[in-house]
Amino acid sequence: MSTTTSGLQQQAADILDGVGGADNIASLTHCATRLRFELNDASLADKAKLESVPKVMGAVAQGGSHYQVIIGGDVANVYNAMNGLPEMRERSNAAVKAEQRSKAKGKMPWLDAFFEYLSDSFRPILGVLLGASLIIAFAAVMDALGLVDFRAEVKTPGWQFVDAMWNSVFFFLPVMVAYNAGKKLNIDPWVPAAVMLALFTPQFSGLAEHPDAVLEQNALLGTEVARVTVMGLPMYLPSYGGNVFVPLIMAAVAALVYKGLQRIIPSAVHMVFVPFFTLLLMIPFTALVIGPLGYALGAWIGVGLAFLNSNAPFVFAIAIPMLYPFLVPLGLHWPLNALMLVNIQTLGYDFIQGPMGVWNFACFGATAAVLAISMRDRDTVMRQTSGSALAAGLFGGISEPSLYGIHLRFKRIYPRMLVGCFTGGLTIAILSAPFDGVQTSAFVFTSLLTIPVFSPAWVYVISIAVAFLTAFILIYLSDYRTAEEKAAALAVAGNDGDLGNAPAAVVPAADSGAPVASPEVPAAENAAATLVLAPADGEVVAMGAIDDPAFSSGALGQAVGVIPATSADATVVSPVAGKVISVAKTGHAYGIKTDAGVEVLVHIGIDTVQMKGEGFTPLVEKKQQVEVGQPLARVDFAAVQRAGYNPTVITTVVNTKAMASVDDVASGAVRAGDPVLDVTR
Repeated sequence: MSTTTSGLQQQAADILDGVGGADNIASLTHCATRLRFELNDASLADKAKLESVPKVMGAVAQGGSHYQVIIGGDVANVYNAMNGLPEMRERSNAAVKAEQRSKAKGKMPWLDAFFEYLSDSFRPILGVLLGASLIIAFAAVMDALGLVDFRAEVKTPGWQFVDAMWNSVFFFLPVMVAYNAGKKLNIDPWVPAAVMLALFTPQFSGLAEHPDAVLEQNALLGTEVARVTVMGLPMYLPSYGGNVFVPLIMAAVAALVYKGLQRIIPSAVHMVFVPFFTLLLMIPFTALVIGPLGYALGAWIGVGLAFLNSNAPFVFAIAIPMLYPFLVPLGLHWPLNALMLVNIQTLGYDFIQGPMGVWNFACFGATAAVLAISMRDRDTVMRQTSGSALAAGLFGGISEPSLYGIHLRFKRIYPRMLVGCFTGGLTIAILSAPFDGVQTSAFVFTSLLTIPVFSPAWVYVISIAVAFLTAFILIYLSDYRTAEEKAAALAVAGNDGDLGNAPAAVVPAADSGAPVASPEVPAAENAAATLVLAPADGEVVAMGAIDDPAFSSGALGQAVGVIPATSADATVVSPVAGKVISVAKTGHAYGIKTDAGVEVLVHIGIDTVQMKGEGFTPLVEKKQQVEVGQPLARVDFAAVQRAGYNPTVITTVVNTKAMASVDDVASGAVRAGDPVLDVTR
């Protein structure tokens, strides 16, 4: 009986729960019949719960952190269903990101730590930034339709309230960044948040209106700013709303002060005096020193980028979309996002987001191509993955689900996507040259919904369309998978219900492995019986003596082992005639289904999946028709033994429970082609 997609996903969720959840999984792989887990805490695995799942034939602890869940021939589908679960996608995305970051780590770990600090200070507020950007997009659409003047100095109370809805996020962004930065630096995050909040109080901002305040043209800040004298020191009063450099610098200094105080203040009074003295020191230091310096730093960078955009627009417009595909997987794009906010605060507009949108839509075009291909190939798992990623991209402007869920997993995608980035960047560079680039006065996530905030909008639309379509066409025409990946995906999608041919009345010659007639084996089998033959010369091992709990327990069906008679290269042959329904990528296991519905697995060696294909040369392919005695694989048994693995060749009838009986018919020494199991249907 086949399992529906939803039923399979539910069973995958039950298996995930049985091993202790996604957070308990250090790694997950599969071989021909088993899910192989490395668990963070093996004691959390619940054997009874796992074995109550219909798809699970058994659960076996391997010692230490290793655990196996025995599935049988449907293991690839269960594995894919598990990786399609939301909890596993989040874990997988994190793993991909960690892998990408580890590849980028060089000889300057302090630089890696710096960028990680920047990224982790912004990442937790992604949701509210996205929400605010969509409110801005809504207001921009209303403005474009002439329903409201979004840029009017005096608006109706209703629209002024709408402004408050989105501006709340950007005005108080320094407080949010300070909180996240404090958390990243392992101090009480409310302390740096409170320092920033002090600069947003009416008392502080009201100092600019104090009778003692003076306005002066400040060369450091590059603008006219109010100044007052506080405790004999000059205090400048720029607006800190939306500034990100000040909280990032302040939190780093506050962490040094906080941790220094923890070392010198008795632990019994930490809760009271460590925050107290940190605030006492950091609020005036931030207002007097860090605040003006951070504000000036942002202004200088904004002016410098504006100069580059005005004087080398082609370089700038092409460089941004070509850089982002490499920055985002490493989490290094947030510094550029911070500069966008600085530009809006200091210049009144930003010019980075337009070229950035080109990269985003090239990314979404690649995802759309994967979705189209998966629909064509009826690949359910990839269709669900790419469909949800595309929705998050087109309507939310979020590229991470596409990157971590798809693009970084298939090496053919990135080169084609980069062509889309380049053509879109070139388009925006040419078309926007007379306008000093595509600009926006709001920080938004570049999605379909936020197109109205860009000016000139027609340049932006043409550029992102070129990027999207280029990536889509290139990937759809050439596929996102290698030939091997495509064949494997198509086999998984179309493999259910395949039937093989009737068993042939031949056995292999002892040395060559070629099919020859044998009078010692029945020339034909009746409709209710199938003989399963030995796949190699050697000594028979009864099921209970096989040194693998998955087989010796019968969880994978009635089995028999053959210890190979040779330690050199040898050929392992097919024990039945039928269709090959699975070939392990490592070449150590082969599933065959006869036309009578008997499913046989030939598993060469115990735990030899760990050899990753070394010593194994597959001689058949998935969906290939094989005859009795036809060679399945060439095996270097000496290499297996040198690697420390048991070379026993195991043959099992995987669907034993569907048979009337499966009986051992051999003992002692056998030759390849001798009967070892008698199956009655």
